[in-house]
Amino acid sequence: MTVVALLSGGKESFYAAMIEYPIDYALFLVYEFPRPNPHLVNLGKSIEAMLNAGLRVLVARLRRGSERSSTVEILRRLGADKIVAGDVYIEDHLKYMESIASEAGAELREPLWGKDPEELLREEVEAGLVPLIIGSNGRLREWIGREITASNLEDFIAYTRSKGLDPLGENGEYHTLIVSSPLHTKNLDYRALEVEAHGDYYILKLI
Repeated sequence: MTVVALLSGGKESFYAAMIEYPIDYALFLVYEFPRPNPHLVNLGKSIEAMLNAGLRVLVARLRRGSERSSTVEILRRLGADKIVAGDVYIEDHLKYMESIASEAGAELREPLWGKDPEELLREEVEAGLVPLIIGSNGRLREWIGREITASNLEDFIAYTRSKGLDPLGENGEYHTLIVSSPLHTKNLDYRALEVEAHGDYYILKLI
């Protein structure tokens, strides 16, 4: 059985892959976004973080307008029997993944689906994931560049609650990069270079 996990380097997709481990391929899909994406701005570090976890990483750039068909074709070429994704509660994302899996002839595994956001974030940290916040909107600006750990987890949850934000960032409030986990043979070595502003969204550049 060939298992393909769709990964960005962020916490939910990584945690889903960890739950479904072993994974044959970590598939990093490069899309064109209306604004810069934190994972693509830090593409090298995103890939390095996954390699440090012992994952076999494949990167594919998708052309605008053919994202869906290209994804299906890639999964077919890989011989995917099972596809792993980290969706939690956004129905449109789940339906899209279900359609992709169906067309590719694979089983879809969404181990995080339906979990409470606050409890899931606690579960991820308790499981040993260390997410670094690499992008955020203005309301979370003061947290960019900080790792979410057991020591500040409840402060972070309380802060997001006070701002009316999803603590997982499922609606794009923030993005993370996993710098350490039980799968990592070594932690990601990184240094913050600068924070770029794109309107009310901020991206941390790493080296």
